[in-house]
Amino acid sequence: MSFDYLWQGFAVALTWQNLLIGFIGCFIGTLVGALPAIGPINGIALLMPIAYSMGLPAESTMILLAAVYCGAEYGGRISSILLNVPGDAGAVMTAMDGYPMAKQGRAGEALALSGISSFVGGLIGTIGLALFAPVLSGLAIGFGPAEYFVLMIFAFATLGSMVGSQPVKTLIGCVLGLMLATVGLDATSGAYRFTFAEPELGDGIEFVVLVIGLFSISEAMIILEHQGKGVTVIRELGRMTARWADLVRSTGATIRGSLIGFVIGVLPGTGASVSSAVSYTTEKRISDSEGTFGKGDVRGLASPEAANNATACGCFVPMLTLGVPGSGTTAVMLGALMLYNIQPGPMLLTERPEVVGGLVASLFVGNFILLALNLPLVNIFARVLTVPNWLLVPGILVLSVIGVYSTNASVFSIFLMLGIGFVGWLLRKAGFDMAPIILGFVLGRVMEVNLRNALAISGGDISILFGSTISIVLWIMAAGVAFLPLFLSRRAKRRMRAMTVADPALD
Repeated sequence: MSFDYLWQGFAVALTWQNLLIGFIGCFIGTLVGALPAIGPINGIALLMPIAYSMGLPAESTMILLAAVYCGAEYGGRISSILLNVPGDAGAVMTAMDGYPMAKQGRAGEALALSGISSFVGGLIGTIGLALFAPVLSGLAIGFGPAEYFVLMIFAFATLGSMVGSQPVKTLIGCVLGLMLATVGLDATSGAYRFTFAEPELGDGIEFVVLVIGLFSISEAMIILEHQGKGVTVIRELGRMTARWADLVRSTGATIRGSLIGFVIGVLPGTGASVSSAVSYTTEKRISDSEGTFGKGDVRGLASPEAANNATACGCFVPMLTLGVPGSGTTAVMLGALMLYNIQPGPMLLTERPEVVGGLVASLFVGNFILLALNLPLVNIFARVLTVPNWLLVPGILVLSVIGVYSTNASVFSIFLMLGIGFVGWLLRKAGFDMAPIILGFVLGRVMEVNLRNALAISGGDISILFGSTISIVLWIMAAGVAFLPLFLSRRAKRRMRAMTVADPALD
């Protein structure tokens, strides 16, 4: 296995310009993550067009966005611990034991311990990325158009069964994304599709417009809608260092959470919300012999925090090697690469090693920057929670308009962004997640191109989609992932009915 790309990446990441960019990204990401419900996607969506319009090279842009991503994963714990309000979906499990620790007067200890656990998780995840990216990239070279199409089917099946508690709405979101991906000129037939005689839709919906509309604009509307619902900030942080005994006690939980997080992050369409829940429940089964989880147990805090950051690194593996985003955030970053006409996939490591290597090396450096930032400056980051909505919402709107206009120089794009944001707000009120729409949009274009190329190769014979060992394995995996949860759910119901019959008192 050759690590030449990694040494080249360190040469890129350790230039003073990219070190500065990484530091700025880590700082902004932590601030963004600390704001409840903003999350990494919104931060990346706002910064991506600004970085592109500034003329930053692709590797510098990816370093910036990756730093924001990892920084937001760190920052999300602040509002979870101090407010019991998760910074994003991945920080939900952090609040289970972090907030009880804060109420016990151990907020500073909880923040320090979560920062160290996040560092370990991020470091293990980055090592896994460096090891597995070349391996998976080598295997993926054997993929043709048919195999890539089936891979997209597997990604959608994984997404529908693993993301969120409502898989039907997740799949509906994917279909909406696929539909949006078909807007514009059909490259094969030359026909305009779903443009409604609007010339500016001829090239399709711009990725930046869709992302900022769905996430940033709808988020601003959600904040305005709930601005009257106040929360109490725990301001007495207490001791700002973790106890040695707590570090020793949580070591096993941190390592297990890191490994679980990385493995789940590699699976397309999962993300930190799934990994943190799995790691927390697994650790509870293993360690909670005293019934202390949910009451301020350091292991219940360390495990999901390590998993969050390991997942953030693991999500880059399928994105860089297969062109399949591992999460909604990496879907946005995949779109950022496409802005530079870079197609992620098995040849990316060979054709643009400085991009892949620079990203991986920056994750190594970024974890140390984040640890150095978060431990001494946590008081400053905690003050972000006091930013009033009357200042936050206009800031989001201004940055959204600047981001879209700087990329497209089009007033129509601004109105389209606002319209998409309004629809996104309605969908969120109906219980839909925005990430599946983005994944469907990004994967939909790749999916359509590969399906058409495969059928062109076979002369229209659909059997080409089942004609290789890789395709058959992917079809079987997709079917297993799609139907296994249904089978397990029915088996659990049958077991419960059997227990009720055996012991009517359980009814």
